[in-house]
Amino acid sequence: MTERITTPFGFTSTADEVIAGVDLTGRRAVITGGAAGIGVETARSLAAAGAEVVLGVRRVAAGEQAAADIAAAIGADRVTVRELDLANQESVRRFVADWDQPLHILVNNAGIMALPELERTAEGWEMQFATNFMGHFALTVGLHDALAAAGGARVVSVSSSGNLFSPVIFDDLHFAFRPYDPLLAYGQSKSAEALLAVEATRRWSGEGIYANALNPGAIATGLQKHTGGLRTPKERQKTPQQGAATSVLLAASPLLDGIGGRYFEDCAEAPVVTERPADYSGVAAYAVDPGNAERLWNVASDLMTAGATTSGGAR
Repeated sequence: MTERITTPFGFTSTADEVIAGVDLTGRRAVITGGAAGIGVETARSLAAAGAEVVLGVRRVAAGEQAAADIAAAIGADRVTVRELDLANQESVRRFVADWDQPLHILVNNAGIMALPELERTAEGWEMQFATNFMGHFALTVGLHDALAAAGGARVVSVSSSGNLFSPVIFDDLHFAFRPYDPLLAYGQSKSAEALLAVEATRRWSGEGIYANALNPGAIATGLQKHTGGLRTPKERQKTPQQGAATSVLLAASPLLDGIGGRYFEDCAEAPVVTERPADYSGVAAYAVDPGNAERLWNVASDLMTAGATTSGGAR
C-alpha cells in the first residue's frame, strides 16, 4: 500500500497560493470549459505563471470574454480560445486535428450535472457520460502524441464527490434498461473521469505523461442549474479560487512530479472508501480500481470506433 500524498496546502488554499513561485514560461496548457467557474480561475493562475493557455469551449464568445478578462487581470495576453463541444465527437476530432504543438498540461475541467431528463448524443450515448467522460477520453487519447512530445506532461481530470453515488455500470452505461436517474448518471460519469487518470498513467507514465483526478469541492457555479443551486453547508463551500486550487496543484506544482493515477481533494490525496461517508469525502474504491480503469478504457475505445462509423444507437 502506497502512502497517501499530502502537501502544505489544504481546504482554504487558493490557486494562486499553490502555484506561487512556479514558472510555466514556455509551457502550453489546454483547459476544457475554461469560460466559467473554476475553469476561468485555473486558466488565470496558469497564465499568470507564464503558461500559454488555450480554452476549449462550446460557447466561443464567452471564452473570448474570459480570455480578455484574464489578459486584463494579469497584464499579458497568453490565453486563446478554440471551439470544443465535448458532446460532439466530430468537434473533438477537429480540435485534435488542429493541434500541432507539444502539450504540457491538459485539464479536463468541463462538465454538466444532473440533467433532469434522459438525453442522448447522436451515437446514442447518455449525455452526462458522453460529455463528462467520452468527450474527455477522446480528447486525451487524441492529444497523446502532443503530450508525449512535451517531454513531461500532466493530465488533470476534474471529477467530483459525485463518484460516491455510482460506479461505472458496464452492462448499462446509457440507461437502456435502468430507469434514468440524474444523480446516478452524473456519479457514473465522475467515476469514469477518475478511472481515466488511473489508466492513462498506467499506459503512458513511461512516456513522461502522468494523470491525476480530483474533487474541487463545493463551489457555487452554473454546474448546479438543474439541482436548485448549491446545497452544501456554508462551512464546506469554497470560492472559485479555492475550488481551482487542487486542479492547479495537479497541473503545475513540482510537489506532484512523477505522481499519477491518484485522486485528490483539498490539495491532498483523498482516502479510498468502501462506503459513502456522511460528509461525502474520499473516493470510492471502484473509482480508482485498476481493473475497472483498464476495462473502461477498452470499452470507451470500442464506443469511439463504433461511434465514428454510425450516428445511430439506442433511442
